[in-house]
Amino acid sequence: MFSHESDILRKLRFIEALKADLVIQVGQFYHAMSESSELKMRDTLASIVISCYVLARRLGISFAGLDEAIQDKLTENIEREVEVEKLYGDLSEYKRHLRRRN
Repeated sequence: MFSHESDILRKLRFIEALKADLVIQVGQFYHAMSESSELKMRDTLASIVISCYVLARRLGISFAGLDEAIQDKLTENIEREVEVEKLYGDLSEYKRHLRRRN
């Protein structure tokens, strides 16, 4: 029983650490934006995306499941014509990008 409880605690601590890392990475992204450093912004955004995927997996969501949720959210927001889509078409462009990659 003790080893099972310690395994659960270890997993919970790891999830908490991932959440903390995500907050730190968002702060680093804001700092990179203030410096207008494209390289640092790109690097921190990549770290944020990776952390989101790892966190999702630790929470029982598969990478494919997260990809599917992203596709669904893109479709939903395109259909709702959210402001970023209406003004710039970014969501449609991202959806096309994902289709080309696969």
